[in-house]
Amino acid sequence: MKKRYLFIAFLILSITSLFVGVKDITPLDLFHLSEDQLQIMMISRLPRLVSLIIAGASMSICGLIMQQLSRNKFVSPTTAGTMDAARLGILVSLILFSSATMMEQMIIASLFALAGTFLFMKLLDRIKFKDAIFIPLVGLMFGNIINSITTFFAFKHDLIQSISSWLHGDFSMVMTGRYEMIYISIPLVIISYLFAQKFTVAGMGEELSTSLGLNYRFVVNIGLVIVALSTTVVLLTVGTIPFLGLIVPNIVSIYHGDNLKKNLSHTALLGAVFLLLCDILGRILIYPYEIPIGLTVGVIGSVIFLYLLMRRKAYA
Repeated sequence: MKKRYLFIAFLILSITSLFVGVKDITPLDLFHLSEDQLQIMMISRLPRLVSLIIAGASMSICGLIMQQLSRNKFVSPTTAGTMDAARLGILVSLILFSSATMMEQMIIASLFALAGTFLFMKLLDRIKFKDAIFIPLVGLMFGNIINSITTFFAFKHDLIQSISSWLHGDFSMVMTGRYEMIYISIPLVIISYLFAQKFTVAGMGEELSTSLGLNYRFVVNIGLVIVALSTTVVLLTVGTIPFLGLIVPNIVSIYHGDNLKKNLSHTALLGAVFLLLCDILGRILIYPYEIPIGLTVGVIGSVIFLYLLMRRKAYA
């Protein structure tokens, strides 16, 4: 878990990602690229690599922020209804504003994601039995209710095929002109670093953080806005990526504790490395075909999630 080892793995996987695909391109070809090879690199593989890195880092950081603010290690955009609320927002934009641009869809979906996350946090305040495993189960049930509403109205307005395209994460369609929105996540990551110390204090609870002079509500709202916007941007660009914001922060905290500012860089690097690894596996397992990233992350992530649950039970 040392940063230099993560960075080496990140470089190796990033370079590997550029040269894995149906069209054979080797590192030596970089010195004399044909026109077709140059177009593939610039239009498809470089945008895909950038999207993988930003999505992996931003979703992992979102999970870290949510776990810190909710004081629960099993909360993430996937298990708190954030992703489901964002999908409902996309559906609303398709129904009410059929000619909406991607930016307008992002704004609407972000508002829904923010409202869904805020409602989940309010539910946490009212739940007396705050077992670490019970809370994400509530979040999953909350997300399934929102997802059921989304599916109902999607069937009613004959939009089930459109909304289903956001159900599974897939980087195969990422190319120049269709991924640039994901760059919005970069300033959000910077803001999360600037507020990292305040998020750590806010994770102590409202009463204690207020007594230390922190504007608790303002800091929590900043965190929720970062999570909602980042989640929506990734969802609109590549679709749902399950478990990423759940397992990566947990793995980092096992080795480095719960200091958010200290963990941010490790979390971002490990998130990018994990997503790159899953993407490369998805491209080579059934070559020349491709397994969607949502499936590979879901399978590997669920196994790691079960291990984390068993580990917690063993050390409880």
